[in-house]
Amino acid sequence: MENFSRAAVVLLYKSRANLYNGRMIRLADGWKEYAVIATGDGYKLERWGEVVLLRPDPQVIWQAQRDLFSYPGISAVYRRSETGGGGWEIRKKIPESWNISYRDLTFKVKPMGFKHTGLFPEQAYHWDKTAALVKRAGRPVKVLNLFAYTGGATVALAKAGAEVVHVDAAKGMVERAGENARLSGVDRGIRYIVDDCKKFVLRELRRGNRYDAIVMDPPSYGRGPGGEMWKIETELYSFVSLCAELLSDEPLFFLINSYTTGLQPAVLSNLLTLCLKARKGSIEAYEVGLPTEEGIPLPCGAGGIFIHE
Repeated sequence: MENFSRAAVVLLYKSRANLYNGRMIRLADGWKEYAVIATGDGYKLERWGEVVLLRPDPQVIWQAQRDLFSYPGISAVYRRSETGGGGWEIRKKIPESWNISYRDLTFKVKPMGFKHTGLFPEQAYHWDKTAALVKRAGRPVKVLNLFAYTGGATVALAKAGAEVVHVDAAKGMVERAGENARLSGVDRGIRYIVDDCKKFVLRELRRGNRYDAIVMDPPSYGRGPGGEMWKIETELYSFVSLCAELLSDEPLFFLINSYTTGLQPAVLSNLLTLCLKARKGSIEAYEVGLPTEEGIPLPCGAGGIFIHE
């Protein structure tokens, strides 16, 4: 992929944009060790390597075509509590954590609180796309990954040859990102920062540091290490504008992921258009999802990307 032209890269990823009922959705369809088996009644049944999990999913508002809870081989079910939160019901003995691989990347998976596993498989679409852009650049690329969680994008970009600054307010998630990097054979090229993302960006601007690419996966709500409040509807536009100032003179891309209900692809497109209007490039915005063994796509949020020309 290193020798692909920009037109070839764009064509490759347009070919993976599937049309369903007139809507474009980018599917992370390259997985071999992960699969969505079935969906319905607010749940998704997934295979993570040898482990089968049944987890709630707010997008799944349609009726299940089978009894998901009686599926043979379920390892654990996450059940919501009527008083809030929830917990895992373990049906079969499973490891405390285990590894799964995607292409040449390896990640640690672990059932955690609030139904999470420490990995968002649908983001593999973006790992492939941005890694291809880094390889095609043919030059050193410095990437800033904000709200970087357990480092799926960080590891993919570092594996592609980028220098990555990984920033997240949760120390435990940053430590997990380091584990994932080591599992994937990425021993250098990543700088880990535990900090409030906005404070870090402001400091980088004062220092005069610049980046060739920016990735962000902002939460709907959140608090920084010092109790800083974040609400995406009121903070995101100004934050994207601020981050745009960090771009180098010849940037590669600017990617926004969103899992917030109401932030449709058109919203992300508008944000990128307005905040990067001084830059020459193309903007795409779309739904992101996963294929299922039922033959229907599972929607998993939205993405928007600016690619410099």
